[in-house]
Amino acid sequence: MSLGQQLAPHLPFLRRYARALTGSQQHGDNYVRAALQAILDAPDEFPRDVDPRLGLYRTFQAIFNSTDLGADDEIAQSDYEHVGNARLKTLQSQARQALLLTAMEGFAPEDAAHLLDVSTEEVKSLVEDALSEIERQTRTSVLIIEDEPMIAMDLEAIVRELGHSVTGVAVTRDEAVASAAETRPGLVLADIQLADDSSGIDAVADILKNITVPVIFITAFPERLLTGERPEPTFLITKPFQHATVRAAISQALFFDKQTAPA
Repeated sequence: MSLGQQLAPHLPFLRRYARALTGSQQHGDNYVRAALQAILDAPDEFPRDVDPRLGLYRTFQAIFNSTDLGADDEIAQSDYEHVGNARLKTLQSQARQALLLTAMEGFAPEDAAHLLDVSTEEVKSLVEDALSEIERQTRTSVLIIEDEPMIAMDLEAIVRELGHSVTGVAVTRDEAVASAAETRPGLVLADIQLADDSSGIDAVADILKNITVPVIFITAFPERLLTGERPEPTFLITKPFQHATVRAAISQALFFDKQTAPA
């Protein structure tokens, strides 16, 4: 199999990485093309002692970190892309690369260390620094709509462990709407079945009439929301839940939230 055939399956993923790194598909593609040209110009210098994907990314890294191909191009982006790119750009370049290589591209820390020409421990430290900065940027206040006290306490503990504050715990639709109007939370965690047989779905609908806020539904009745019709919630967790699942959903919801995005 030729070198080109070995590298071809990995190019879409390299383009994804380059886009996330630069904030622009066109700008990222400039670096990808430069890396491919370097390989074409000197195929004998392509690293043969590692997996082809690792060699491809290693060549890209060398080009990216040594060549300035100009400022980001202005291209149309979705709100999610714009907010995500704004957050990533606040990170120190090497920390951003370490985070994307491990979290998005799926490289083991040892392989990311090879790509960045640092130690494995340095990669882990860079990723921790990047995650800490993102958590700092997304810190907010959270309204919990949940009528089961033990579950509400559990959710409150998770929220506080992530560095967020809790504006209140509402157990009925009316309480939830009143609390949101008074405190204007940055995130809502909502159950569906509430204490007085009112609906968390209705509570969220009322809240969203007055404020724009990301919502995560946490329920034992996901079929009430996953109806196959639109709109369906972006974030839905089924009870009983794992703490890690709730933490991940909170981080994801806030990462793409325009209200806390860097200017």
